[in-house]
Order: sequence, then structure tokens, then C-alpha cells
Amino acid sequence: MVKSRYLIVVPTFDEAENIGVFLKRVDAVRNNQLKDYTVDILLVDDDSPDGTLHIARNLGLENFYFLSNPEKAGLGRAYIQGFIWGLSRGYDFFVEMDADLSHEPEQLSRLILEAGNNRIVIGTRWMPGGTVVNWPIHRRALSKIGTLYADKALGLRARDVTSGFRVLPKEFIRILDFSNIESKGYSFQIEIAARAIRAGFELVEVPITFTERQAGRSKMSPQIALEAVFKVTSWAVRGRFRA
Repeated sequence: MVKSRYLIVVPTFDEAENIGVFLKRVDAVRNNQLKDYTVDILLVDDDSPDGTLHIARNLGLENFYFLSNPEKAGLGRAYIQGFIWGLSRGYDFFVEMDADLSHEPEQLSRLILEAGNNRIVIGTRWMPGGTVVNWPIHRRALSKIGTLYADKALGLRARDVTSGFRVLPKEFIRILDFSNIESKGYSFQIEIAARAIRAGFELVEVPITFTERQAGRSKMSPQIALEAVFKVTSWAVRGRFRA
């Protein structure tokens, strides 16, 4: 039986304090919990001045690959680069994860076990069994309100459409028109989910534990949040992703 091939795409910018621990934990999970799958890692680094890529390369992990951008290109562009790279090498599924340890590598198997050719699997905070650790009330409220707004405005029927912990099948990635994707920041996650649902893919949500980063600086900013609000509003007005 041929093993399904998974590519974990990890965008990074200034994650020197987290990348070593993150990659070692992912490596341990794939060598123990995920032996029935082929799981490779692709790091897409936006020219991190803190040496993130240097640290990652020096770990000497097997089945680890990287792309290095000459400048900060943003989350959306990093994922698109990873998707294109993986499609050309025949991967069956693409995993999205953050490198700041907010997504626990030990929960990877939860998402992978639910993966399918016609499914988008999202690790969800806001459902029974899902939890958020060390987030203040205002961050919880902002996330819930943002998800609710995107859900109602676009008719997505999802409980955590902004989550960046997910598994996408090649069947979906293949039909994406990368030149037509509008988002650069965190609204990329909303746009990808909306495009998948609009294309007829089933959305499956799996409860996860989301833990606030312990080291390094969050990339979230008022500008990124405003971009997401603007994009969702624009898509809703245009009826962009409604059936």
C-alpha cells in the first residue's frame, strides 16, 4: 500500500526562539505517531534577520526543505509558494501550521486522520473539546467576533475560519488560481476556506488546543486585522464566495 504524502508548509519570520523546539517536536511526531504516512517539512522564510532559517537548517533533520525569500512577502504569499513547490513534487496533502508553538505538533494526527480528497480539515478552537491557553479576554473576543463576522458575511458555516492549523488536499490546491488570490495577511485563511467551500469541498472541524506563544513577537497588527475586515466586507458586498 502506497503511503499518502503530506507536506507541512511552515511560513516563518523572526522565529529564532521557537523554530528549533517546533521542528524537533514535529520530527518526533512524524517518527512516532505518523509512521503510516510520509510527512515532509517545508519552511518558507521571509529573510528573517534573527537567523531563523540558519537555526532550522543546522538541525540536520531528514526530509526537511526550505525556501528563502529575499524580502518579507507575507503569510499568503509564503503558503502559495509552498503549495506550488509541493504540487510540482507530487504531495497528496498540504498541512498549514504556525511555527510559534501555538499549534501543538502532537495534535497533528487529529487532523491527518480526518483528511480526505474532498475535505478541508481545520483545527478549531471554538468548538466542544477545543481550548485556548493564555489568551486574555480581549483576544478571545476579537477572534470569536472575527470568525462570526466572516461566517455570517460569507455564509461559510464554520466555527473557526481564521484558524491556521489545517490540512488541504491536492485536489483543492490544483484548482486554485494563485494569481487571483487577494489576501496577503491572515485574511488568507478566510479566503482559502471560502474558496474551498465554494468549490464544493467538505469542511471538517477538529478540536485543538491553541496556546499563546511564549517567545518571540506576534505578527498580528492593527493593519493586518483591518485588512481582514476590509477583505471580508468587500467579498460580502460583491457576493464573492456565495453560491
